[in-house]
Amino acid sequence: MLEKKQNYHECENMLVEGINAVFELIKSQQAVDKIFISCDGKKKRIGEIKEIAKKKGIPFVVCDRRKLDFMSQTKNHQGIIAQTAFREYSSVDDIFELAAKNCEKPLIIICDCIEDPRNLGSIIRSAEAAGAHGVIIPKHRSAGLSSVVAKTSAGAISYMLICKTTNIAETIKDIKARGVWVFGAEANGTTSLYDADFKDSAAIVIGSEGKGISRLVRENCDFIINIPMRGHVNSLNASNAATVLLYEAVRQRIQK
Repeated sequence: MLEKKQNYHECENMLVEGINAVFELIKSQQAVDKIFISCDGKKKRIGEIKEIAKKKGIPFVVCDRRKLDFMSQTKNHQGIIAQTAFREYSSVDDIFELAAKNCEKPLIIICDCIEDPRNLGSIIRSAEAAGAHGVIIPKHRSAGLSSVVAKTSAGAISYMLICKTTNIAETIKDIKARGVWVFGAEANGTTSLYDADFKDSAAIVIGSEGKGISRLVRENCDFIINIPMRGHVNSLNASNAATVLLYEAVRQRIQK
């Protein structure tokens, strides 16, 4: 059975690191427990973060950079780390409700076992920038929401709906029943990216870094599409491929 509408408080005390990521976090509606700022953090954006934190009543402490070095999971905290109470996972229902609220056809990214958190963060960043309504990830054999994902997303994680599901193939069946066309991306796909029609409700499936789209997921896609390659290298990494596909969808929807 698919998960119905609910929130998962699975990422307790997640750390969000880096100036852009923390800045976007505190501008969003997410709960923030505390912000840690190194005593040598004199950059203008850090000053802006302090002012927003004061206005919102978010506590912050100024401490030695070594404390942040010890806390950091990304090892590139830029002198600032925010601690959030949790990061809520959304549901498939939430994604469709957002699209309806915006009077738009759903545009969804489905990550089939993306294990590199930097790839997942980059995909979330591109999805948010392109105006996608949600990103779906599997519960197992996949990167989850983490400090690395948050930092790589450059703050997009604070705005993008992320749905975690136990079975990607069954989730695809569910969204297809709601009128969504599902496009799996593979180097040997039979349909060119530029022949695909993303103007209607669409979900784009990005496979894992090594194995690509799994068999069951592939069987449930409506189309298997490829990105035409003109150079000697015959593939893009997962996050780059997602960006190319998303912006072809954006182009088509703008011209509709």
